[in-house]
Amino acid sequence: MNEKITAILEETGKVIKGKEETLEKILMAVLAEGNVLLEDVPGVGKTTLALAFSKSLGLSYRRIQFTPDIMPSDITGFTMYDRRSGAFRFQEGPVLQCSLLLADEINRTASKTQAALLEVMEEKQVTVDGESHSVQRPFFVIATQNPAGTAGTQMLPQAQLDRFLVRLSIGYPSLDMLVEILKDRQFENPLAHIKQITSREEVQELQQKVRAVYTDEAILRYMGRLAEAVGAHEMISLGLSPRGVIALHHTAKACAFVRGRDYVIPQDIRDVFTDVCAHRVIVSAKGRIAEKTDKEILLDILERVPEEETARR
Repeated sequence: MNEKITAILEETGKVIKGKEETLEKILMAVLAEGNVLLEDVPGVGKTTLALAFSKSLGLSYRRIQFTPDIMPSDITGFTMYDRRSGAFRFQEGPVLQCSLLLADEINRTASKTQAALLEVMEEKQVTVDGESHSVQRPFFVIATQNPAGTAGTQMLPQAQLDRFLVRLSIGYPSLDMLVEILKDRQFENPLAHIKQITSREEVQELQQKVRAVYTDEAILRYMGRLAEAVGAHEMISLGLSPRGVIALHHTAKACAFVRGRDYVIPQDIRDVFTDVCAHRVIVSAKGRIAEKTDKEILLDILERVPEEETARR
């Protein structure tokens, strides 16, 4: 494993105890130039996690607490008249002031405000009054939503869910990890002691190395057969789009890089398959009647689609 990758995971692990797999997959999303959706109950450390990554990666950070009265201009910025100069000037929104944006409780705001994030998440720019403004590079969004409290929430449309590279959850810590968390915070906040491992430029260099990771055609066909199996499954009414398969490919390359390889193997795909694909599919009525979740169906598909063909050279 790359020394910087190891150091980043060690630093973020100082504040998020016992969740190494989640931290690793968020780092994969960053290196794959994707956005992360954290779906979890309040208080498990979602905001702390975003802060830990911004500090260890050396990236500027902004947080937006989404509420029903947040407007699109509160995110992207707006044009205002300057009386002193007698001209209009553009006032930047939070998305143009950071490399890491935490969109907290994104499902508590109106659809038009959620849609304001679409362009910046996909195109890395915002358009206000006909003028385009590019975001800082690198740029990615960590959005959170609380699945437990749905009163006053607005479900994310499928088009916006598709913009997130992965959907993850942190979950509650074990008893031992909870005791460690209490010990660490008995006299001080461990966030204050996180060291910066990389700069913005170094993060971009790591992203370039991920792009250069090699994928054999047999591995590409394996991903294609998985996508076909998802679309043909009787308990899935909406399968994987080409964008979803591309996201799977990018994440698998990041997985290989984080694991210390410059080529993709089938296990990389298997390790990230449900995280990349579960929020992109829709369970059919038959699946709901059988009380199957999207992840359970995808895991079943992984077992059915063989890897043997990928081993042939």
